[in-house]
Amino acid sequence: MSNQENGTKNGKPVGSVMVMGGGIAGMQASLDLANSGFLVYLVDKNISIGGVMAQLDKTFPTNDCSTCMISPKLIEVASNPNIEIITRAEIEKVEGEAGNFLVTVKKYPRYVREDKCTACGECINVCPVDLPADFNQGLNIRKAIYRHFPQAIPSAFAIDKIGTSPCKAACPAGVHAHGYVALIRQGKYKEALKLVKKDNPLPSICGRVCPHPCEYACTRSQVDEPVAIDYLKRFVADLDLYDDEPFLPEVKEKKEDKVAIVGGGPAGLTAAYFLAIDGYPVTIYEVMPEAGGWLIYGIPDYRLPKEIVRKEIELIEKLGVEIKTNVHVGKDVTLKSIKDQGYKAIFIATGTTRSRAMGIEGEDLQGVIPGADYLRRVNVGERPDLGETVAVIGGGNVAMDTARSALRTGAKKVMVLYRRALEQMPANPEEIEEAQEEGVEFHYLVAPVKIIGDENGRVKAVRCIRMELGKADESGRRRPIPVEGSEFEIEVDAVLPAIGLSTDLSFLDGITEDLKPKLSRWQTIEINPLTLATNVEGVFAGGDVVTGAATVIDAIAAGKKVAVSIDRYLRGEDMAAGREALQPVAEPKVPRVQKAPRAKMPRLSPEERVKSFSEVQLGFSEEEAVKEAERCLNC
Repeated sequence: MSNQENGTKNGKPVGSVMVMGGGIAGMQASLDLANSGFLVYLVDKNISIGGVMAQLDKTFPTNDCSTCMISPKLIEVASNPNIEIITRAEIEKVEGEAGNFLVTVKKYPRYVREDKCTACGECINVCPVDLPADFNQGLNIRKAIYRHFPQAIPSAFAIDKIGTSPCKAACPAGVHAHGYVALIRQGKYKEALKLVKKDNPLPSICGRVCPHPCEYACTRSQVDEPVAIDYLKRFVADLDLYDDEPFLPEVKEKKEDKVAIVGGGPAGLTAAYFLAIDGYPVTIYEVMPEAGGWLIYGIPDYRLPKEIVRKEIELIEKLGVEIKTNVHVGKDVTLKSIKDQGYKAIFIATGTTRSRAMGIEGEDLQGVIPGADYLRRVNVGERPDLGETVAVIGGGNVAMDTARSALRTGAKKVMVLYRRALEQMPANPEEIEEAQEEGVEFHYLVAPVKIIGDENGRVKAVRCIRMELGKADESGRRRPIPVEGSEFEIEVDAVLPAIGLSTDLSFLDGITEDLKPKLSRWQTIEINPLTLATNVEGVFAGGDVVTGAATVIDAIAAGKKVAVSIDRYLRGEDMAAGREALQPVAEPKVPRVQKAPRAKMPRLSPEERVKSFSEVQLGFSEEEAVKEAERCLNC
């Protein structure tokens, strides 16, 4: 409706009219109104006007091409100075009265600037994503960036985004999995690696040890099996890592404010990477002889070779990050002395390094070695004598690593004793499967109650009790309940408890109260979950020292998050502003596609594996990687 009298004044339009719908009727109405002197807003929800007429190819009585019929009308609308075309929009609210309406129009992003796009079509040639062309009833394929037909008005291209892809949304670090998989499919490996490293500076490491929550969210699993996203990341990361010129991101102009990081594990390394890119001088204080934390001293070589970790750390050092090893914060230096050296921000990322005790009789016997301590010794080249029969207590990844390492260091028989059922085991399914293939025995619904020693104070048996599952506890898993009168003994030469890790807070030794971060009742550091700031000005914390023992990708996510906070803090900006909004997760329709088996990771045979600590998973070939990437549904 117009908001002024009909007609023209001095040859200029008077009043304005909004037409909703850019089909044939909408275009003709707009032309008639514009020619009568009204300013017309032609609103359509699609990326171009014309409605469905262009889809009705050769259906007219004259047998003419529908596009040929509609094109003159499109040009006439586009060239009329009294018509303003608003695409990708819907009417959200209408207020007022006849002759004086106020209309609120919600415009959705096109992701391409209409005023800059020349409609040359070059973008189509480089876009890696293929999708069914819904405008043509899915009969052909279009790119993610598209226009419905060459004569479309507006002529600018557009991209549809129905939300964050499920794989990206599931990743704690927000890695663009769908993007790098699409680039791998096109053979654009360097571009894929660069996209990964926008969010994750340790892709070769993650490609080996990440629990890949992205794959559990993969839409392809509704067809057959999820895409092997993690293995694809490893493929491009390894290609780059062994390239003559590995990728190094551009570093911004150097800043004066220095940042100190306590702990050289994945959280600390990630924070250092992103802060160095932002131009900050960064120093990592690491208590061990080598940076890497659990990546070096916890995960065995057969799963994560040390060479891979060292190479990725070297790339971070090349950005200007200084790593000081063999420095015990709390003993050699303190948080106060670090601040006194001119560091404007400190990030505490010391992880969880202490094994939890089981709290049963006999833990002090000779032959009882906490799993984390055992792995630490193995990873520095020691080969502890465990005897022939070993019991590993626990069901997580540390327990799996401990059991599989015990086989490789000479044990003839290794048993995992777990108090719940297989379905409740927190270890990665791949780790459980590979342990079983290698000969590790699993005893479920069994818990140790006492470790029995001989007259020399050495382990000779472990007394256990059988369990049954009751109601679910706070973890969501059914609580194990002891079965009365079901105790039994297993003869063993060594017991390796791996029931969890706790924080080492020795870095707080000698600290004054004004610099001491607040601790939780679990002896982890309390922080603002949005910014990772502690109660101490300029001091941040993240990773396992905050959450308790978690995964490498969780630590990377914390490092990425805190880098943003520290950058804002040092620039005097609001650390929390604009960080809570979450994009909706896409819920794509599952297309009809032919089932295709997921690529299998080439592995050493179980017989070969247990002879050494050589890497078990050998990696995809280029052919395997591209074929697997083609299974992606482009959510």
